[in-house]
Amino acid sequence: MEKIIIFDTTLRDGEQSPGASMNVQEKLRIARQLERLKVDVIEAGFPIASQGDFEAVQKIAGEIRTVQIAALARANAQDIDRAWEALRGAEEPRIHTFIATSDIHLKYKLKKGREQVLETAVSAVERACRYTPNVEFSAEDASRSDLKFLCRVLEAVIKAGATTINIPDTVGYAIPQEFGERIRYIRENVPNIHNAILSVHCHNDLGLAVANSIAAILNGARQVEATINGIGERAGNTSLEEIVMTICTRRDILPFTTGVVTEHIYATSRLVSLITGMVVQPNKAIVGTNAFAHEAGIHQDGILKEPSTYEIMTPDSIGIRQSSLVLGKHSGRHAFRERLKELGYRLKEEELDKVFHRFKEVADKKKEIYDEDIEAIIADEILRIPDKYKLVYLNVVSGSVVVPTATVQMEVDGKITQSAGFGVGPIDAAYNTIAHIVKTKSKLLRFSVDSITGGTDAQGEVTVKIEEDGKTVVGQGTDPDIITASAKAYINALNRLEHLKKRSPKS
Repeated sequence: MEKIIIFDTTLRDGEQSPGASMNVQEKLRIARQLERLKVDVIEAGFPIASQGDFEAVQKIAGEIRTVQIAALARANAQDIDRAWEALRGAEEPRIHTFIATSDIHLKYKLKKGREQVLETAVSAVERACRYTPNVEFSAEDASRSDLKFLCRVLEAVIKAGATTINIPDTVGYAIPQEFGERIRYIRENVPNIHNAILSVHCHNDLGLAVANSIAAILNGARQVEATINGIGERAGNTSLEEIVMTICTRRDILPFTTGVVTEHIYATSRLVSLITGMVVQPNKAIVGTNAFAHEAGIHQDGILKEPSTYEIMTPDSIGIRQSSLVLGKHSGRHAFRERLKELGYRLKEEELDKVFHRFKEVADKKKEIYDEDIEAIIADEILRIPDKYKLVYLNVVSGSVVVPTATVQMEVDGKITQSAGFGVGPIDAAYNTIAHIVKTKSKLLRFSVDSITGGTDAQGEVTVKIEEDGKTVVGQGTDPDIITASAKAYINALNRLEHLKKRSPKS
């Protein structure tokens, strides 16, 4: 079977989701997990966009050795040189350069003619080839580009040295039949197309990103660009887990293979969700909490008799364990470490110390500890960005006959400060007091509470979204006490906001 190359752009296009910005250490942690997942290419970032992006690409390029590392660059010398500066330490570096080819982009965005764009594309590829023979060219908005002009550009950049040609459906405009025909037309009308791998990058504005990618594969594409959980600009990108499991499940129609270790899919999905704060919807294909849940009596009866009656893939195939209870308060450090390895986490000793200590605290409060509890602890203790604000103490008084009051003690830049405040409820009182301490002008846009596991003693997971001066971030917090979880989520968001303020705006 032919192999479909899986190009993961979670750290580049995925990070462009509003509120999903990641710091260097968070990106590095996801890159390590993507290496375990065995994707073929990791697009680590856009080095010219900010110093943070540059450092992330540089660190990932220096550590990840078994996966190609790509960096994005516009079709100009400054971007390409900066991309190579970040990539030079990679075992297998790839420069990914792009320019728009649709008339609407040429007229309104680039303000250039077709011949100018053609010359710019060729010049960019030639410059990138001076650094590495592994060069990818993307024709932005290819699905709305004139086909004859698009083919001229592709022929020219392949002649200039591009080894991968990417056809993006940048605005999610295409439908599967149309997109498949476009890929076939390119294969039949670009004379030197056999000298390059044909790739696609589909967006999900009409909910067709995966379908369009499948249509492209059936018509000759051999690389798919995707993101974990389908995150990305606007409605997101092709979902990596959906495209991979479609290929795995329907080999009768799709006689292809990928190198992805599917048993790591669920752990990777959870990690990305925890770091970005983007909650996976329950009915999300493959990795949603309901993906392998059966409530209807007829379905339950069928599953008990023969799982394949209602499950076209097994939970084990994506890394979901059948048993949910894993550890308790009497569990030792060795068992805990082994369970972390099974979940896909490799922690340093000092990180393990922090997580194990917190695990014991939670185990004393809960009768049962689940995988999701452990992942929530890791998110709280390890995956957080460096904190400007830390919660030291929280006490809330509330009820039907008292005014809700919160007393909060926090560490701000290493100094302890304390205040008290009122609100219409206990969480409102806590938030008002925290806001007073940190002197934030941010607005709370969203507040949601989920139970991580079942039972009245379940840990609560709170997600908040705040905004200040056009900057939007998401924060998460977990704790068996929902008010404490709410305070942690708010403080996490405030820390993310402070981190975002320090970053240079993306160009």
